[in-house]
Amino acid sequence: MTRKNLVVLNLLVILALALGACVGAATPQAASPTTAPAAPTQAAVAPQPTQAPAAAAGSGKKLTIALSIPGLSFPFFVFMEKEVKDEAAKLGNIEIITLDGQNQVPKQTADLEAAIAKKVDAVLVSPITADGMAPAVKEVVDAGIPVATVDRTVYNVNTLAHVGADNVLGGEQQGKALLAMFPKGATIFELQGTPGATPAIDRSKGLHNIIDSHPEIKVACQQTGEFTRDKGLTVTENCLGATPKPDAIVAANDDMALGAVEALKSAKVNVPVIGYDALPETLGMIRDGSVYGTVDQFPGQQSRKALNVLVDSLRKGVKPATHDIFITPKLITKDNLSQAERVAEMPK
Repeated sequence: MTRKNLVVLNLLVILALALGACVGAATPQAASPTTAPAAPTQAAVAPQPTQAPAAAAGSGKKLTIALSIPGLSFPFFVFMEKEVKDEAAKLGNIEIITLDGQNQVPKQTADLEAAIAKKVDAVLVSPITADGMAPAVKEVVDAGIPVATVDRTVYNVNTLAHVGADNVLGGEQQGKALLAMFPKGATIFELQGTPGATPAIDRSKGLHNIIDSHPEIKVACQQTGEFTRDKGLTVTENCLGATPKPDAIVAANDDMALGAVEALKSAKVNVPVIGYDALPETLGMIRDGSVYGTVDQFPGQQSRKALNVLVDSLRKGVKPATHDIFITPKLITKDNLSQAERVAEMPK
């Protein structure tokens, strides 16, 4: 080989090596199965406070669900609305439209008719009364819109499901508390809820399941306070007019119980009061000794479960195994205050 040819050959070898190095740098090798991939940078994995939770990212189709409640004047239903909306945010891609029934059957009926017209995907409803709201709920069902009832239910309508507390059991817990406090007998007032509302019916039934077989427990006054504080106050004042010194007061919800406490305070009468709902204000009064107890029906659990039943039906085609899904209530007193669902919201 001539000297000139040797120089050319060497130049070609150097050029080939240079090109090979460039290609190797531009094309990364695939990681072997035993080689861990490079860790992502912190910026890529750091959570962003304004982003939706990871669970919502894989959510199904957009859903619009109407939430029809007896009234936002009730703290109980304000809390339920908050819990429904929070669960909807976790499930992702769900719009909740709140319909305030203003504690009037005609208003709640009109709300459900509007939901049909809007063609919502589903309705979650707490009916004001079981019979009064049955026709409107049936209209929704007949329109092909899935309906689940929560806390309160309706009669003779083929809804998807009902989620609520076992209110008969809750009323029985109130009755057993009375027997434990007054083994030799007592004279009591019973403040009942809205006539025709299933919680009012069931809680009174549970109470009387226990006390009716104990004639030593006498109901001196039994009136409806319509589940409201102001009427609970008025009813208690009326009852005190006829029976100035009762031994205890049992109320079908905390709003009426708190009204009763106001009436007792004005009359300078100090007797045990047992409510129902475990509102934060009531829990604080149990802690301070001005209320004996309340039945916690865990409304947060009810709300979230009911929404999930609807969403599972719409997105997965999964129907609940049973129509009635009952959550076991619990009597809350000073001894087990920490077990209340809303104890963290208790006033300081």
